[in-house]
Amino acid sequence: MSWHPTPRLIGTTVHTGMPDALRKHGVVTDWSRANKGGEAIDCFIEGPCFDPEGNLYVVDIPHGRIFQISPSLEWREIVNYDGEPNGLAWHPEHRLIIADYKNGVMKLDPARGEAQPLLTRRNSERFKGINDLIVARNGDIYFTDQGQTGLHDPTGRVFRLTAAGRLDCLIDNGPSPNGLVLDAKEKVLFVAMTRDNSIWRMPLLPDGSTSKVGRFAQFYGTSGPDGLTMDTQGNLFVAHASLGAVFVLNAHGEGIAKIESCAGRTITNVTFGGPQGQTLFITDSSTGAVLRTDWSEPGIAK
Repeated sequence: MSWHPTPRLIGTTVHTGMPDALRKHGVVTDWSRANKGGEAIDCFIEGPCFDPEGNLYVVDIPHGRIFQISPSLEWREIVNYDGEPNGLAWHPEHRLIIADYKNGVMKLDPARGEAQPLLTRRNSERFKGINDLIVARNGDIYFTDQGQTGLHDPTGRVFRLTAAGRLDCLIDNGPSPNGLVLDAKEKVLFVAMTRDNSIWRMPLLPDGSTSKVGRFAQFYGTSGPDGLTMDTQGNLFVAHASLGAVFVLNAHGEGIAKIESCAGRTITNVTFGGPQGQTLFITDSSTGAVLRTDWSEPGIAK
């Protein structure tokens, strides 16, 4: 990644952390056996998402839980189910939609507290393992099917589920597709390819396909880019899962700022919120903390 001549270094503070009473101490799950060498992981939060009332939601992947964090920073478990929720997005019809690695795309009305299937299979075949999703203004849902893909097996997929119910596979050769975000005009989709340690840029064509997909930025480290978001000026925010930072890239792919974690190094997701939409909220999965910092521009309205 090349840097702008005057990159900024920005700090963070802890917004809130999962209370000890809600942590699952000493519990080993199938997820921790596969991803953490069998260690007992008390929580692993990701997927920050705001509802219209300003409540923040996060997932706890290994324990199948979704939490609501009120503006007064009170944590409340709204569902605990047999799944591995990874990403969240707010949908005008379905309320919360969930990228669930184990079950597919799920939906959840926080008032009812019951996770229900929305899309579990494609042509009667299960997904590899859905990781993240976003909602376009017209109600289309874009999501990544990551599974265990990587440079050794570049078969990860990016899908679009249209508001009319049609499922389109946009690419099927991704080495670990993860977080994703649309630009302001919703003409370009950016996708984090974690095991390629890069961001791919995918132009969306009028006929619904994509073409001339290219590598927008390249990173380094033992893991790679995870969650993405974007501001109204076209700056891309990249949460990196092993470098303890969110990298900010301008519209040309140049690094213009580095937002450093004040907690751990496993920075997984980032979203905009706050009264003016100019506060960044960042999940540090290694400590179960949500970090925050202010930015000069608001995020793209979701």
